[in-house]
Amino acid sequence: MTSVLVIDDHPIVLQGCRRMLQDAGISAVLEARDIASGYKLYRRHRPDVVIVDLAMQGSGLAGLPLIRRISSHDPRARILVFSMHSDPTIVARALEAGATGYVGKDTPPADLMKAFETVQSGSPYLNHDLALQVAMVRTSARRNVLAELTPRELQTLSLLSEGKPYSRIAEELNVSYKTVVNTSSQLKQKLGVGNLPTLIRTAVQLLATAE
Repeated sequence: MTSVLVIDDHPIVLQGCRRMLQDAGISAVLEARDIASGYKLYRRHRPDVVIVDLAMQGSGLAGLPLIRRISSHDPRARILVFSMHSDPTIVARALEAGATGYVGKDTPPADLMKAFETVQSGSPYLNHDLALQVAMVRTSARRNVLAELTPRELQTLSLLSEGKPYSRIAEELNVSYKTVVNTSSQLKQKLGVGNLPTLIRTAVQLLATAE
């Protein structure tokens, strides 16, 4: 039996979501009106899908750290954001935090249900227009990151994206092994990554997007 946790501080939204889900045959619907109780219910019941608002009264975009917290606890958690915010930058932040899908509160009930079913199946969901806007935001952000790198850092990043080890990079750039290590450390700091495998994945993504 599918279980769903809805986290929103608006009673009308909670009631509407419950009715929509029950009409779809889902009877196990949990509700929370704040972040703390929402997380406690998530840990206690492990629902199949979490539907969460980003903006909670008096706490800004508190849904973002909640999504991040749930995702760090269970990277496979299925989280659908249901929010009034349609700014693609905020949408991108939610997806990066670990959300599986994102729909606006002006979404027709049929589209909201489609989003829910998509996320429930484990697939990501964004409508076409929003997906394009988010892609543009991410592309712009990545290009800005690349523009801040030094020529040596760009060269190192490019060779890392090709899967070359530090020793080979040192040979090709005609620098010492220690220089490559130091440059990689600088790249990790600038790109906000913590280890070499993540740096390599980031290098591949950044350079593919910039082409």
